[in-house]
Amino acid sequence: MTSSVPSGPSDFQGKHVTVAGLGVSGVPAAKVLHARGAIVTVVNDGDDARAREQAAELEALGITVRLGDGETLPEGTELIVTAPGWKPDKPLFLAAGKAGVPVWGDVELAWRLRGPDAAPWLAVTGTNGKTTTVQMLASILKAAGLRTAAVGNIGVSLLDAVLGEEPYDVLAVELSSYQLHWAPSLRAHSAVVLNLAPDHLDWHGSMEAYARDKGRVYEGNQVACVYNVADKATEDLVREADVEEGCRAVGFTLGTPGPSQLGVVDGILVDRAFVENRQKNAQELAEVSDVDPPAPHNIANALAAAALARAFGVPASAVRDGLRAFRPDAHRIAHVADIDGVAYVDDSKATNTHAAEASLASYEPIVWIAGGLAKGATFDELVARSAKRLRGAVLIGADRALIRDALARHAPEVPVVDLDRTDTGAMLQAVTEAKRLAQPGDTVLLAPACASMDMFTNYNQRGDAFAAAVRELGA
Repeated sequence: MTSSVPSGPSDFQGKHVTVAGLGVSGVPAAKVLHARGAIVTVVNDGDDARAREQAAELEALGITVRLGDGETLPEGTELIVTAPGWKPDKPLFLAAGKAGVPVWGDVELAWRLRGPDAAPWLAVTGTNGKTTTVQMLASILKAAGLRTAAVGNIGVSLLDAVLGEEPYDVLAVELSSYQLHWAPSLRAHSAVVLNLAPDHLDWHGSMEAYARDKGRVYEGNQVACVYNVADKATEDLVREADVEEGCRAVGFTLGTPGPSQLGVVDGILVDRAFVENRQKNAQELAEVSDVDPPAPHNIANALAAAALARAFGVPASAVRDGLRAFRPDAHRIAHVADIDGVAYVDDSKATNTHAAEASLASYEPIVWIAGGLAKGATFDELVARSAKRLRGAVLIGADRALIRDALARHAPEVPVVDLDRTDTGAMLQAVTEAKRLAQPGDTVLLAPACASMDMFTNYNQRGDAFAAAVRELGA
């Protein structure tokens, strides 16, 4: 796959630049461009109190802000820098295409603004596991004594990292499919696509387009393109990528690794990619017990992080020490409590079917709490693969009927509680019903397979509600 890199100014002095969207990426992009002498206009679809507050901040600097109209291309625009979530089929971008105006994302802007001694990027993308893998990678790099930061889609601005006064040796960069779509000239030191499953198809238009944007992360890689042996689509993306001469394909697997792979042997994470004579030799990196939590998909995350770190020359001891020091963020297969011999686990971050399947594969038997906003997802494959693990299911949220119908088709023997309410208080009832279904030795697992916004502000609030309900039940 060879991506065309659109032209654009390298010197912004006097250039008319339109920034599409306020928020986390738009405001810093507008400020950076203005500071470099660009004539900046910010356009934004919304006109709410938060947008007006941000607009006032930018206008005080002399930046023009146009609220309530993100569709019209401002006259004289020579470049658009967009927030990653803006869809490619917006009229603004269609007009830009007709006018020959290049469109960059904030990641593309950060990449182009790097200095001559800029830190290389180790890039991570995939449908699920990106944040955990990037945080593991940063922990490993720090254990090796390197100055690093976990940045990008994880919430830390790449512009801040690239332009800040603190020098870095290397950056651990999380990249979404949206960000990669708008970052055509990005060339990482090494990169990984952790997995591929249908997600954000309403934005990309098709699974093929979604995979193509994910695959951009491999373009121009210098040392290693890391792929998931269990997910052939990720290896296919490596085969299609146009990389620098000498760049290698490196796989990770939960099984015994072959040459040029990392894997698991007798409870040990093993490297057969970055060793001398990899046909015969292997390097022990860490024990499975060093990974927190040691669920299968999290071990895969650890192997991917280790592969990127090893590609950068990190010693095996730093992989071990970094994994031991790492603690996952909340709401990622987090053990909440044991009550009457039943474990209660919060994986509210499992907002799609792929993530939920990985979570369900980690336990048995399970009383499953699921539901929310399906985002166009279907659940037959998830239920069919997980049915044998289910003791029961408790369904909540706006699209719970989709999961209920899949359970009726593929797991008719599994008892189902369908809670016909979408208020936040439903979580306590859901946990109470799950307790009734569970037996000693079971796991009550919140792995919704859906987004949370029908009932909660975000997945964090949903997970907090689950943990609070469990604590109330225990009391």
